[in-house]
Amino acid sequence: MRLRMSVGVAVVCLLVAVISAQADRGRITGAVTDASGAVLPGVTVRLSGVEARTTVTNDRGEFAFEGVRPGQYELKATLPGFVEIKQQVSVRAGGAVRLALKMAVGSLEESVTVSAEAPADAQRRTLSVGGGVRGGIVGGSYRHGVIAPAPEFNAEAYDHIDEGGVRRVADHPLSTFSIDVDTASYSNVRRFLSDGSLPPEDAVRIEELINYFRFDYPQPGGEDPFSVATELAACPWNAKHRLALIGIRGRERDEDKPAGPRNLVFLLDVSGSMQPPDKLPLVRNAMRMLVDTLTPQDRIAIVVYAGASGLVLPSTRGNRKEVIHQAIARLEAGGSTNGGAGIQLAYRIARQHFVRGGVNRVVLATDGDFNVGVTSQDELVRLIEKERENGVFLSVLGVGTGNLKDSTLEKLADKGNGNYAYLDSLQEARKVLVREAGATLNAIAKDVKIQVEFNPAAVAAYRLIGYENRVLRSEDFNNDRKDAGEIGEGHSVTALYEIVPAGVEVDSVDPLKYQRPLPLVRATTDARELATVKVRYKAPDGDASRLITRVMLNANAQMSANLGFASAVAEFGMLLRNSEHKGSASYGGLVARARSFRGTDPEGYRAEFIKLVDLAAALHALR
Repeated sequence: MRLRMSVGVAVVCLLVAVISAQADRGRITGAVTDASGAVLPGVTVRLSGVEARTTVTNDRGEFAFEGVRPGQYELKATLPGFVEIKQQVSVRAGGAVRLALKMAVGSLEESVTVSAEAPADAQRRTLSVGGGVRGGIVGGSYRHGVIAPAPEFNAEAYDHIDEGGVRRVADHPLSTFSIDVDTASYSNVRRFLSDGSLPPEDAVRIEELINYFRFDYPQPGGEDPFSVATELAACPWNAKHRLALIGIRGRERDEDKPAGPRNLVFLLDVSGSMQPPDKLPLVRNAMRMLVDTLTPQDRIAIVVYAGASGLVLPSTRGNRKEVIHQAIARLEAGGSTNGGAGIQLAYRIARQHFVRGGVNRVVLATDGDFNVGVTSQDELVRLIEKERENGVFLSVLGVGTGNLKDSTLEKLADKGNGNYAYLDSLQEARKVLVREAGATLNAIAKDVKIQVEFNPAAVAAYRLIGYENRVLRSEDFNNDRKDAGEIGEGHSVTALYEIVPAGVEVDSVDPLKYQRPLPLVRATTDARELATVKVRYKAPDGDASRLITRVMLNANAQMSANLGFASAVAEFGMLLRNSEHKGSASYGGLVARARSFRGTDPEGYRAEFIKLVDLAAALHALR
């Protein structure tokens, strides 16, 4: 009995001691946001002083240190791409300290180091989008919140673009191509201009510049997942010609209906080339933004490759956000690159957690440096095509400067029924993975092809503007085995044709000696129809295509806001490419038209385009 009482007294005394000790301690809590007020998950918070502690902010950007001994502490908050925060904190016995930390994007001086060989009087400035000057080191750049040090060499690779020429309708009555929803070229062009240089001509894919923007085409009706609109007006850069528009608008998800489950596998390049702040650190922040949008029905896994492949995060439910954020925070770059092995592992995980009726997608983030390993690019393409047929699509996020393998990344996304975006900033990451995540990740139609038959009674010749690497043979249109592009939720796709009207001379080959033009069919409706537009597509999980047909009337109309702004972007692309078809195109003319047809611009993308045009004009004048 006495023994029991003694034990009981000891337990009580121990509890009293613990409670007393806890009462003598304090707590520190807080939240971390960026300059816009957006929460920042994955921030490393370190406490040093009387004792040392470390934690990571959760999906709400919050952190907590419980049972902290009284005394003076230094608290540090660090996140790649942001300025480190240091703050002195005083903890009293039984007291509670609540902190609101706001992290600013890092400056050039804090993120770029100068090599010993740099001359002391090096010019310290780079051009910004607005044409102003930011402090920095020559060759380094500040782009919308990401600091990119100057590469020691430039190994960027772009496929040569053989610009499409004018085609006579008598010889080529059909124009056939795959749609393209990639946007990488636009943000890459923005990167060059923001760094103070005009982009290489082959980096400018005009259709990607145009399709960076959303247009106000009619909402789709009926069973088809997208609408098809047409328009015809005068051509701004050639008074004798006309400009025809074909616009597609994908159905947007009803806000009242929950999004389908997503099975995502991120395949991240963590090789040595991915160390700069505009590469892996940017990808980490992009993923943090996406994680906050995941639902309990979503799954996400992380695979890395660098010499050998590894699984950093097994497929995890979207509501386990803190676990996901901690996995992201552990990512570091180093080693060589074996992209092929990583892709095989990523696809295997995607197949293991395949969601019928949902989104099954591998998202590859890299600078494209597939330079180690036995897997050839042809073998990679065959693997991606096979998995595409099994319902697992591939999207690609390109990052970085000096080593970007643009041609490789575009090809992989094309073969994987996905899209290719280039992340030049935190803002672009938010656009691709948060604001337009449905368009990026949720396909509503695949293998989308367009075929236009021009009426020779109304059209002497035509030129498809852009889409040079998406052109198909006429017979490919009805071939359901021929791969083509996909459309995501809310996507808009725009194609422009420069039209040479019937009766206008075509600057092309000499008249043929032995051939005679075929007589035109003289139906009374012939001249009233400019062309017939046909679109084929498949359901995301379907094998048989469906057909949509529209007639484009031969009637000039006042240029709408859609065609007005799209034509300005196309003209910009022709000037950057120094196109032989640019006619009377000018920066002044196109920027005036862009301002006139800017329309609603809630995110400011069109206003930014106008600033880019002004910057390109200034750089062009310095040549």
